Amino acid sequence: MFLANYARPSPEHAKGFTDMEKFQLTKPPIVKAEMLIRKPPAEVFEAFIDPEITRKFWSTKSTGRVETGKHLVWTWEMYDVSTAVEVKQVEPARRIVVDWGNYGAMTTVEWDFAPYENDTYVTITNSGFKGDGDKVVADALDSKGGFTWVLAGVKALLEHNLDLNAIADAFPQHLKKP
Repeated sequence: MFLANYARPSPEHAKGFTDMEKFQLTKPPIVKAEMLIRKPPAEVFEAFIDPEITRKFWSTKSTGRVETGKHLVWTWEMYDVSTAVEVKQVEPARRIVVDWGNYGAMTTVEWDFAPYENDTYVTITNSGFKGDGDKVVADALDSKGGFTWVLAGVKALLEHNLDLNAIADAFPQHLKKP
């Protein structure tokens, strides 16, 4: 009974969901995806900077390792999509900051690798979405979903040596609706 009451908004609150002419963003969305990876920070960090590892759970190609000041191109061959990446900051086993051509405009992505006992708590933050309210919200939601799949993929790879194919299988071409 408690959950049913909790999930049902009050009539005053529910009105806000249907009254779209009054709906407006008061601050830009910032996406966060987080997960505990049961491996040391240096190993998890390396998975994100070494394209030979990254291609096993995220992009299929990169023009190089992630290093401060580099301009890279990341490619997802299964979707025939590439994006420009400007590496702003790399702190070994601690942090990566890039600007990338996400959804047609550059956004900032930050990876934080926090030690937790012998493991790593990874936080990926994506900010700087541009466009009208509908576009910003759609891009932020897509980003949250994508980075959640990335974290699940790296977790499976590093902890269990499994390739989930999560990114490739998220939008299989033969299942797209017309």
